[in-house]
Amino acid sequence: MPEPTAAPTTSPAPRPGPIAPVQVSAWSSFRTMMRWSLASIGPMLPLIVVIQSMLAAGIVIGFAFLIPDITPDSALFLSSGAPTILLLTIGLVIVPQGVSRARASGALDYQRALPVARPLLLVVDLAVWTLVALPGVAIGLLVAWLRYDLTFSFDGPLLILASLLVTTMATAVGYAIAVTFPAMLAQLLSQVLVFFVLLFSPITFPASQLPEWFQSVHRVLPVQSAADLLRAGIASDVFTAEVRDLLVLALWTALGLLVTTRALVRRK
Repeated sequence: MPEPTAAPTTSPAPRPGPIAPVQVSAWSSFRTMMRWSLASIGPMLPLIVVIQSMLAAGIVIGFAFLIPDITPDSALFLSSGAPTILLLTIGLVIVPQGVSRARASGALDYQRALPVARPLLLVVDLAVWTLVALPGVAIGLLVAWLRYDLTFSFDGPLLILASLLVTTMATAVGYAIAVTFPAMLAQLLSQVLVFFVLLFSPITFPASQLPEWFQSVHRVLPVQSAADLLRAGIASDVFTAEVRDLLVLALWTALGLLVTTRALVRRK
């Protein structure tokens, strides 16, 4: 009688180890989010650049109609303030409206769920809108030179520092408004801010034309400080920058970044 053969024993299959997450560099994440942001704007991007350029040229030419017999000094003050209006309009109006629409459609929540650092969303928007604003700033100064035959004395380091700081401040504050308030209220606030910047801020006219109490308010708000810093960078032989302007802008930038970062990293 044949002996029973033992069944072959099989060793248990090894358990799969944890899957290592794919390491993506910060630069790759930034490039990917930049492409996403530019693609979301799509064919509207050239139109936005054209509109911003027309706005800068319109401020330089149109506001002069409100000043009878405009002098070269008044023309220089007006023209050197136009870039500030352009940068503040982008940061305080266009950015919060775009973020509010992204919140309403769910696109912002989807981006916050991606495996990227959430503050990167603010950095990408800052880079995109800075690129959008630069052509308008250059065209505004070119129109001022052609229209009033002005001579600018650029302070390169100060102009670059002021432009980056003003753009960062405006974008951070605008982003903070969009992520803090409900979407409809944020869009309403952005509309109010554009009238405040255009009509009630000493950007295209001296602060001495405002009431004393309003001048005190603007010493705390970042609008006048932004205009004074940029003006000193554009016409450095006529206007000078103060340390107080730099401190006011830095404080408002830090406040906007703090509120925005807390809102982006907060778990729902």
